[in-house]
Amino acid sequence: MRSDLSKDNPPDLSPEPGPSDTNCGHWFCRQCVTSYWDQSGSSEDSSCPQCGQRSRLQTDTQTRTVQTDVGLQQVLDEHKISVRRRCECVTEGSDETGSGTILNRIYTELYITEGQSEEVNTQHEVRQLETASKMKTLHDAPIKVHDIFKASPDQQRHIRVVLTNGVAGAGKTISVQKFSLDWAEGLENQDVDVLLVLSFRELNLIRDEQYSLLTLLHVFHPTLQKVTAEQLAVCKLLFIFDGLDESRLPLDFNNSELVSDVTHKSSVDVLLTNLIKGNLLPSAQVWITSRPAAANQIPPTCVDRVTEVRGFTDAQKDEYFSRRFSDEELSSRILSHIKMSRSLHIMCHIPVFCWITATVLEHMLTTEQRGELPKTLTDMYSHFLLVQTKRKKKYDEGHETSPQELTDAYREVLVKLGRLAFEQSTALVI
Repeated sequence: MRSDLSKDNPPDLSPEPGPSDTNCGHWFCRQCVTSYWDQSGSSEDSSCPQCGQRSRLQTDTQTRTVQTDVGLQQVLDEHKISVRRRCECVTEGSDETGSGTILNRIYTELYITEGQSEEVNTQHEVRQLETASKMKTLHDAPIKVHDIFKASPDQQRHIRVVLTNGVAGAGKTISVQKFSLDWAEGLENQDVDVLLVLSFRELNLIRDEQYSLLTLLHVFHPTLQKVTAEQLAVCKLLFIFDGLDESRLPLDFNNSELVSDVTHKSSVDVLLTNLIKGNLLPSAQVWITSRPAAANQIPPTCVDRVTEVRGFTDAQKDEYFSRRFSDEELSSRILSHIKMSRSLHIMCHIPVFCWITATVLEHMLTTEQRGELPKTLTDMYSHFLLVQTKRKKKYDEGHETSPQELTDAYREVLVKLGRLAFEQSTALVI
């Protein structure tokens, strides 16, 4: 029988620097603290005997190396600055100025839950939105994006791999960007030494080439070029692979080559499968985002937590438009119009549609363009297409363009878009 040790009266463990410590900063002899956790029925991902803080065990070598290697710390600081610069602004649509919008100014917290909806793999995404809109009350406990690797009080296991699902436009990529920005600004997840974002869209470009994992990091994150394999081994790493649904990599988790050395060259898909399975850098954490239909490429046995980005709640919709516009009167008019149309209000469950709606209504309410505001999805998409092509034509030629001129200039593109819409609507009916 295992004893019930009280946190209020921890055992007399040596506070002298030993071969191990906890993330909270208290040092203990590894043999002593391991024995304490064994007796209390805990695992290494447990509480500190002195302060009670849940903290994963670190080796003395890892802690001392990162703290005392001045050169490594300087490189990691430069990497954080690089991540912050890449994530602090977001480009909305066809922003030709290249300036972008400050993420923290417009970011609205998303509704993220653990697990996934039952209909997520069986329904078309449009029908999923309609199903979600019919839920009067949301009973699932939400998870904040920066807490996805933190185990709940009743979970003792270490969360190493997280798979996040979400329909197109639900906010998966913006969640990755916000998570990365908060880390780079020193606000969240500071136990992570190195955060590395790699999109599948970019990885597709080198799918036929051979890389070692170390070289791959040097290529996509040049600020880390001075980091050696030995230094990488003592850092706590978090890999974020965004957009699995865009992957063209043949991820084979059953027959791929075994790779455990970060300097060993192999194909990108082999490196990824070994990293996800834990053969390569087994202590590194991995976050993968995907649309639901592609998520089954990752075996459930390799995933410790599944989450779902479910877009905005009604309250979050209101917050989004309030943050989007500094003009309170304009924000109020747009919100009132959206709530008058059931279809528009339902679709604003998805953040990207909120942006489309905001773009169209702002243009119509702040320019001399006359006409009734769009009340249906078809009207909204039609107006959005006109607004975007008009903006592009203006940047290309430097002057305003009439709708007829736009139609003539983009006739071929518009016909192709119409054909695509028809084919998709036909597939949905079938």
